[in-house]
Amino acid sequence: MVRDMNAAVLAVTVFIAFALAYRFYSKFLARRIFALSEDETVPAQEREDGVDYVPTRLGVLWGHHFASIAGAAPIVGPAIAVIWGWLPALIWVGLGTIFMGAVHDFAALVISARHRGESMGEIAGEIMGPRVRTLFLIIISLLIWVVLAVFAFIIGTLFVSNPGAIFPINVQILVAMGIGWLIYRRGFSLPIPSAFGYVVLMLAIFYGDEVAAAFPIITQISVQGWVWILLLYSFVASVLPVWLLLQPRDYLNSHQLATGLILLVAGLLVLQPEVVAPAINPSPEGAPPLFPFLFVTIACGAISGFHGLVSSGTTSKQLAKMTDARPIGYGAMLAEGWLGLMAILAATAGFPTREEWSVHYSSWGAANGLSAKLEAFVDGGGRFIESLGIPLATAETFMAVIVIAFAATSLDTGARIQRLVISELAQAYRIRPLGNRFAASALGIGAALILAITQGGGQGGLALWPLFGTTNQLVAGVTLLIVSIWLQKNGRPVVYTVVPMIAVSAATLWAMAGNLMDYYAQFEELALLAISGTLVVALDIWILLEGFNLLLRGRRQEPSNLKAS
Repeated sequence: MVRDMNAAVLAVTVFIAFALAYRFYSKFLARRIFALSEDETVPAQEREDGVDYVPTRLGVLWGHHFASIAGAAPIVGPAIAVIWGWLPALIWVGLGTIFMGAVHDFAALVISARHRGESMGEIAGEIMGPRVRTLFLIIISLLIWVVLAVFAFIIGTLFVSNPGAIFPINVQILVAMGIGWLIYRRGFSLPIPSAFGYVVLMLAIFYGDEVAAAFPIITQISVQGWVWILLLYSFVASVLPVWLLLQPRDYLNSHQLATGLILLVAGLLVLQPEVVAPAINPSPEGAPPLFPFLFVTIACGAISGFHGLVSSGTTSKQLAKMTDARPIGYGAMLAEGWLGLMAILAATAGFPTREEWSVHYSSWGAANGLSAKLEAFVDGGGRFIESLGIPLATAETFMAVIVIAFAATSLDTGARIQRLVISELAQAYRIRPLGNRFAASALGIGAALILAITQGGGQGGLALWPLFGTTNQLVAGVTLLIVSIWLQKNGRPVVYTVVPMIAVSAATLWAMAGNLMDYYAQFEELALLAISGTLVVALDIWILLEGFNLLLRGRRQEPSNLKAS
């Protein structure tokens, strides 16, 4: 159907589409739908406390937000989804990012900033009532539960297949903690320690394979063994002060990802590879159907409910002025869509021949499922970077480090959000022991450990991914529903959020129905997935019905310049 397509041409085409979307569509949303004003007071000005509410320069906050949303999902999802062909994946990443994902992130950031920097759960309670707040918090908790299990399994898989990445990842943790200590305890300014730390991290990548060879015991740890180690680490990370690990690690990761994207694009332009994968491959062996599963397999690369949690959880509290919401909310999602595109091209044009591509994608579980799909991105991206004169082994280690570093960021952020959600639910229902941060974190991490250990091995690790994707997209649908009700109450057009909300909710509920049929068919092995998936669907339908009822009844408040009362 579409043959001999040059990957560089595809990249340039999508880049132009993203640039036009930012120039025109995001500007339309900012002016006509959300009426952003540079003079509008933001939460960081009203509630500045030097801890959570801090007016932050645009460039710094953009980097923090991008690192927080750009976990491993925009890499892993596309690397799996190209089994159905490169064309459906590319269309979904391109159009989904422009009209759904970027709108979702931008809208969540704006309404949170206009509600004193509150989270989406709290805003849901204000707009739709306390019952919906509780239901939404439970769905969020279930999402984070799966996120922790999925990304622990992803990192463990990559550590086993790419042991050279183990050393630089551990160096990154130590460097991040050192930067945090120097800045917050010794009074250093940010540029000097961060520049030094970044150089150390880059050098560590070159010595990763040598260290792994010198300590063979670390190469003998299984995926399940790494899952235990990683979730114990995430427990520690979730209770540490945010300045000691999370903030400096996000900062390092934003620079690392920028470096990786630059190298990938440069290598792509130099190599000019042809896409060897088929344009459409509708019925690969053992895979679920293209529709609707494409839309939940590629989650964060097109739209992600997790992003709404970040936008309303931390970013909205740091806006220096309201107009910064456009480049941060809409613009950072375009950058993540670009990362998803690079994952598609690496996993389809990064192989010299169609036959080599088919080794990884001959079936859904080919070459151990998830491991093969991750290696497709690592190997393909490594080939792009090799064209710049960097040794292939080093390039592949660098690609593995990128995936692992951002999966680890998802672990850190997810564990902390889970602790806060559990504490919030415990406070609402007066469960005092879970008000303690150590107890709340232990409950969240322990539950994720059980999920990863008991369900993670199914289909080469792929059993967990559909539940993550569907739960994530359902959270995105609820977020767009909340935004739509808020816009309606303020007398603003809702079509630009209602249409994406209906589309993502319908596709995701359809996919979840398929998931549940598979889970219940293998109930003895996948009982946790079946039960949790059923609960998520029930809660989501409940919230959607209440939300649609509000929209249809057309309840309106007096226009208030789109500000919270």
